[in-house]
Amino acid sequence: MNEITLRALQEAVAKIDHTNDAIDKYFYKLTEEVGELAKVIRKDVRLNDVLGIKNTIEEELYDVLYYVICLANMYEIDLTQCAILKEKLNSEKYGRKSMFDEVNIDYISG
Repeated sequence: MNEITLRALQEAVAKIDHTNDAIDKYFYKLTEEVGELAKVIRKDVRLNDVLGIKNTIEEELYDVLYYVICLANMYEIDLTQCAILKEKLNSEKYGRKSMFDEVNIDYISG
């Protein structure tokens, strides 16, 4: 199975779904998907070989991620950069080692 980076996923979504005048539409879809995720988590419905991904925690997690990416794209936000900057902030705030310290990532100044 091939790995995909967050940046590559953002670029792929931007090619098929990116409408700057529909920010409210994407935000409403995100909140709808969070609600659907809550339902399948409560029922603990998981991906399996028989039923596939439909109506599962896995499907709804991806849907939430998809609309987060859409919103980031509309605001021209690089989620990879955000993850790095936010993790740096969190590690300083909580006095712990950054989860990216073991990875060859240059911190981007913000």
